[in-house]
Amino acid sequence: MITRRHFLKGTVGLGALGISSTAYGFGEPLLRLRVTRYNISPPQWPAGFRLKIAAIADLHACDPWMSVERIERIVDRTNALKPDLVVLLGDYVAGHRKVTRFIPAGEWAPVLGGLKAPLGVHAVLGNHDWWEDKDVQRAGHGLPVAGRALESAGIPVYENDAKLLSKDGRPFWLAGLGDQLAYMPMRRFRPGRRMGVDDLGATLAKIKDDAPVILMAHEPDIVRRVPSRVALQLSGHTHGGQVRLAGWSPISPSGQELAYGHIRKNCDLVVSGGLGCSIMPFRIGVPPEIVLVTLGGGAPAVA
Repeated sequence: MITRRHFLKGTVGLGALGISSTAYGFGEPLLRLRVTRYNISPPQWPAGFRLKIAAIADLHACDPWMSVERIERIVDRTNALKPDLVVLLGDYVAGHRKVTRFIPAGEWAPVLGGLKAPLGVHAVLGNHDWWEDKDVQRAGHGLPVAGRALESAGIPVYENDAKLLSKDGRPFWLAGLGDQLAYMPMRRFRPGRRMGVDDLGATLAKIKDDAPVILMAHEPDIVRRVPSRVALQLSGHTHGGQVRLAGWSPISPSGQELAYGHIRKNCDLVVSGGLGCSIMPFRIGVPPEIVLVTLGGGAPAVA
């Protein structure tokens, strides 16, 4: 079976793509940042309750592809959207080795600390944030360096937790799931150990009333088990497949159905195409994006 790693490496080497296509694929992560907007009115969300959420996913901080300066521009662009709250959906750490420098968490986290929103900035971790922390991988427990850096920058990191927020006197819950693939690289060394640190039941048990719920989860896969009690799930991880042709992603780590965009399951799901790259610094047809979701904003729309 072909893997995303083999596909992306093969795509890079295909002469049929031509020099211009290859340059486009490598240049796009640096040049074509966009804002993708969704207006969604889930049935679980109160009519007339408008909430703007900016979502940043899959930065993969490294030089030259996701420099500190570029992260600063992303922060400025996000702040200019004037969201009610900002969610960070994981994978801040570089996901490939084709770099000139891995940017330490102590450099990128304070930049993210510059994000501003009336209802705050809230984060979950992604699989690469866990995988690249070798001490946590060996110990089998603990908060990875990325999580500690975010908290030092004043950004709370949710791991199977939920917080009650309010806008204009209207309450809602923001929940964050632990990563579903946190210990995957170690499974061959520790048979029987659970790959993830996610606990959906424990997370939802912290919700104490009938106010609507928004769930942050790095990998979208959990949506198949998310009950209709949740109005919206926000995820990253897939990069939209990182290669997307005519609305189709040849390879997606969460499958074609969950590769990208607004998807309706028991709850509404939005999967960001993310900002950085994994495996190879290469994108075609899925430009890096900041996602802006307006709940209670009418029929779904993308721009």
